Amino acid sequence: MKKLPLFCVCMCTAFFLQSWGFYAHKLIHEYAIYTLPTDIALFFKFHRAELIERAVDADKRVYVHDDEGPRHFIDIEDLIDKDLESIPMRWVDAKEKYGEEKLKETGVVPWQIYRSYIQLIEAFKSKDESKIIRTAADLGHYISDAHVPLHTTKNYNGQLSGQIGIHAFWESRLTEMYGNEYNLLVGKVEWIEKPLQRAWDIVKSSHILVDSVLNIEKSLSESYPKKEQKSYIKRNNQVIFNYSDIYAKAYHEALNGMVEQRMRNSVHQVASYWYSAWIEAGQPDLSSLLKKRKKSKPDSKKETQSLDMHKERKH
Repeated sequence: MKKLPLFCVCMCTAFFLQSWGFYAHKLIHEYAIYTLPTDIALFFKFHRAELIERAVDADKRVYVHDDEGPRHFIDIEDLIDKDLESIPMRWVDAKEKYGEEKLKETGVVPWQIYRSYIQLIEAFKSKDESKIIRTAADLGHYISDAHVPLHTTKNYNGQLSGQIGIHAFWESRLTEMYGNEYNLLVGKVEWIEKPLQRAWDIVKSSHILVDSVLNIEKSLSESYPKKEQKSYIKRNNQVIFNYSDIYAKAYHEALNGMVEQRMRNSVHQVASYWYSAWIEAGQPDLSSLLKKRKKSKPDSKKETQSLDMHKERKH
């Protein structure tokens, strides 16, 4: 990666630590677990608490590993010749066209999704319990990040359009305000026949939304009184200056369900990738791993409270 001034490093670190927001990443993993079919769900439910907690491990590693940052995003504009199809799908072809250093600068999230998917297959084959949990959590994180439109553009935080702060606004502030109202029960998983192609499809579907994410907020800011756009709010037991509740509500409504839909897609794709890796590994019987442990109920009333809230919410 290219060396950046200290200010830029701090900004990038803050950016990664807010990707989807810790709350959203954990919620996506939780619902992905409950989307899995019975044969694999038992193992994931047993390790539910750890999988949810590890949903944000990849963000935490940005602090200590130089190679971690690029795994969360891709700056599509810096790779396009004519259109999205001009970007080579396979890593070896992309590396030949752009060079590895440039790819590290512009981000590698679709290729990282595929790498983590292959690693999860191997973990399933070897029945390495800790590796399955760790790799599944990381894979879920990268897939979720790829569903965020602002993870696919060099204008990731509105710094090129006078909208600094929009990244956390879209993916953290809104999900924390409205996440408990979203319907994240997404139905059955699917077997992914072409996982690398699917990773690129996710990225492309996110990138298409970039202009909407930015333009809707820009238009709203021009028609909304400046003094009402931000205010002091309480977050994590701290009072901070952030986008006001009333402005966040207006932006959320103007997005017309976009954030919820991207989260729903994230849940479905995370579960489908987990399931597909297990299928590709030969559908190993994971019950033997659980037999080594004492019998335990993986889902207490407290653990499933958020799911119950979603099931009972009024539409």
